[in-house]
Amino acid sequence: MTIVIGTIIGSGIFLVPSAMIKAVGSPAMVFVVWIFGGILTLFGALSYAELAAAMPDSGGEFVYLGRAYGPIYGFMYGWSQTVVGKSASIAALGAALVIYLADFFPSLERVWLHTSWPIGPEGAPFEIRFGQLVAMGFILLLTLVNYSGTRIGGRVQVAGTFLKMALIAAIVVLGLTSHAGSVANFGIAYTGDAGHAPLGGVAGFFSALVAALWAYDGWSNGPMIGGEIRDPEKNLPRALIGGTLIVMATYLLANLAYFYVLSGPEVAASGRVATAAMSKVLGSSGGSIVTIAAFISIFAGLNGMILSGARLPFAMARKGQFFAWARSIDPKFGTPSGALLFLGLFSSLLLLSGRFEDLARMVIFSEWIFYAMTAFAVIALRRSQPSLPRPYRVLGYPLVPMVFVLVAVGLLGSTLWAYPRESGLGLVLIAAGLPFYFHWRKA
Repeated sequence: MTIVIGTIIGSGIFLVPSAMIKAVGSPAMVFVVWIFGGILTLFGALSYAELAAAMPDSGGEFVYLGRAYGPIYGFMYGWSQTVVGKSASIAALGAALVIYLADFFPSLERVWLHTSWPIGPEGAPFEIRFGQLVAMGFILLLTLVNYSGTRIGGRVQVAGTFLKMALIAAIVVLGLTSHAGSVANFGIAYTGDAGHAPLGGVAGFFSALVAALWAYDGWSNGPMIGGEIRDPEKNLPRALIGGTLIVMATYLLANLAYFYVLSGPEVAASGRVATAAMSKVLGSSGGSIVTIAAFISIFAGLNGMILSGARLPFAMARKGQFFAWARSIDPKFGTPSGALLFLGLFSSLLLLSGRFEDLARMVIFSEWIFYAMTAFAVIALRRSQPSLPRPYRVLGYPLVPMVFVLVAVGLLGSTLWAYPRESGLGLVLIAAGLPFYFHWRKA
């Protein structure tokens, strides 16, 4: 359960409420989206729990999709996670680091390189900011740290996780008990600024849902280590379901504190909502403390993503399903050197493609294609392999997995329509794996 909770809670809870209220307008709708996203995540966790109990080997979706649809789908999941899911997540966390660092160094927002190419977000000219270069430096630094051995990276991870949970608990307690807050703030909606009104309607709901699902993302990582835990048939379902419920409660409490202290327009005006809330409660020093703590928390999340993310391309390479150099192990440090360097360099390259929000949308779009396919695998395997042992059967079958799949399809369609650049880039990177699959299968 701690693995599930630790991998879910990252940068999202500190950053996405601003984007969410800009999409839906009212604090009440923000809470509706958080609850809906939590229930949707729970439906996904329930579906994964049946698959995890039936096939407790390490590998997660790589195993489930291969068993349900054929080996090419397992490969495409692994490829997608390597070149989009993990890499873009690392890039997004790097961008999130700079958002908080810019609180102390505003010059990071300055443009370093400006071009006339209309390939930036929303068709704008392509630009590279100083903050992106600094974020690349952090990614490469942590890549070298993990290259030098897992012990250092593990210690950074433990310290960061403890700080992260302590920070959220402090924000909740200080916010909800502060005299600076008011219940009236929950009724103050965001109506827009500088000619930009909230999206509203279905488009606004799905846009806010994408932001919320970035914060919930990581719930599927538990089954990846199914072969390494005791009694996976019992413990994996408990970890997935219990961990998801705890995270959902944590997020709702944090947002109660945010909107108790800040009005809707104030939340929308601050990309660093936790910092803004604590600045109002404790003054500028409180905001600075939260900024530093959130920076360390996201730094630890970035370290953890690099630490664990290299396992998948390393494992695929050892099976002949990825570039041969990705299976190399450093003779001195004993770390998967080729996979680590690939992940660090490719993530740094993706970082140049956009801002934090753009990268998060790319991650959610690409990952939810395979989340939907995995949830549907529950139904497919019930029909094709009815004799497969199932120590746990998903509650509410077939309604729970089908609702998850249908909402996922709606989410993907809405994201592709609203953000074709980020979604299209994710699709291109996924499709690029097909020729490699056929080449490696032939070899």
